[in-house]
Amino acid sequence: MSKKILFAASEANPYAGTGGLGDVIGSLPKAIAELDDTADVRVVLPLYSTIKSEYRQKMKKLGEYTVDLSWRKKYCGLFSLKEGKVTYYFIDNEDYFKRNALYGNFDDGERYAFFCKAVMETVKRLDFIPDILHCNDWQSALCVIYQKHVYRFYGTKTVYTIHNIEYQGIYDQAILGDVFDLPEEARNDVVYDGCINLTKGAMMCANRVTTVSPRYAQEIRGIQYSSGLSYAVNDCAHKLSGIVNGIDYSIYDPKKNKDIVANYSKTNPKNKMVCKLDVQRLFGLPESPHTPMIAMISRLAAHKGFDILRRCFERLIDRDLQFVLLGTGEAELENYFENMHRRYPHKCGVMIAYNKAIASKIYAGADIFLMPSKSEPCGLAQMMACRYGTVPVVHAVGGLADTIVPYNPVTGKGNGVNFCDYDPEELLRAVDKALSLYGDAKHWKKLMFNAMSSDFSWQNSARAYLDLYNGI
Repeated sequence: MSKKILFAASEANPYAGTGGLGDVIGSLPKAIAELDDTADVRVVLPLYSTIKSEYRQKMKKLGEYTVDLSWRKKYCGLFSLKEGKVTYYFIDNEDYFKRNALYGNFDDGERYAFFCKAVMETVKRLDFIPDILHCNDWQSALCVIYQKHVYRFYGTKTVYTIHNIEYQGIYDQAILGDVFDLPEEARNDVVYDGCINLTKGAMMCANRVTTVSPRYAQEIRGIQYSSGLSYAVNDCAHKLSGIVNGIDYSIYDPKKNKDIVANYSKTNPKNKMVCKLDVQRLFGLPESPHTPMIAMISRLAAHKGFDILRRCFERLIDRDLQFVLLGTGEAELENYFENMHRRYPHKCGVMIAYNKAIASKIYAGADIFLMPSKSEPCGLAQMMACRYGTVPVVHAVGGLADTIVPYNPVTGKGNGVNFCDYDPEELLRAVDKALSLYGDAKHWKKLMFNAMSSDFSWQNSARAYLDLYNGI
């Protein structure tokens, strides 16, 4: 008998995405369907107005109906398309989803309550009762809570994945019934620290809870990384585990990527030097093939490690190296790095933007990829860097600790460099270690080969999720 798996999420690439969640839901269902031929894998998303017409034209309207959300009676249109072995459903309601941004609206609680209620109504109307209902982050948390307290579909087990515990879905208790349409009996599950907390509610109601790396699953049990939710996490520790995300090897492939100026592979990496010269030209830096280039591609936010980087940046840039940065974020950080570029125009290249093609060029052309995040549930950039033979230097937290193994010159094992204390001096020491290895051609060649040989494909993650599903 085929296993029926339904993913509910607020985003999935290529239809709609703002970050790691979109990458995961765009890749994991496909990987599971490829790995298990008997699985019937489906994904349900909001039909945002920002979804491109090229995808809308492929959609088929399955019907429309009214969804009750407390006293509201709301139109719900249902569209679908099939890509490969995965069926995608899209929940339509322009009042809620015709917005300029996916998140950050004043009524996000109501918007995603409608989405979750519509998901459950769609399950009922399609007569597709899933064996596994896999929900992701607070926007789809209510699906898990509705399953326990309202719908109770027979045989359906629920999995709730926390992609980033900082975003929890916190609301006033007064809207338990009025907006979230939950019965009084659900209050004990969803209330935390005096408020409705949808992440806490989903954790309490789910059969299994996962995070996006084993290290992060342990970290969020403590006060430092849990954003105030450690007590609830520990209450659910018996059903908590971590599974590292993967990356799409068909997209991030230095042998085939058309965005980079020259292709290369782990067995023939000589064209990486050509890519480096291309990045130097792009950022207006001196064309110097043997000068080590450090890169960052990141949202500019203090917790991404920029607070400690700023405290040592001028000492860092004083070394024999080049530094390139691509990203947008906090205005203060944007201004700081633009100022560093003005002060060190021949050593520091800055582009306050995000462009996927330019990101590919940087991954391919840089020598060292710096990722000093204060916390990182999983992280994908360090995996992409490895794929392109750009050696990661990371703060050993969350998924960074799980994916980057420090290089050992004696054994020749390891795929990067890390530092344990979140401190500017430790960051500098880690960079200096990487620069020292770069200066030793034998070790650097081995380190690059190890990085490019790291297996971060979705197959490993898909297998781990299938084991988890089978376990419940």
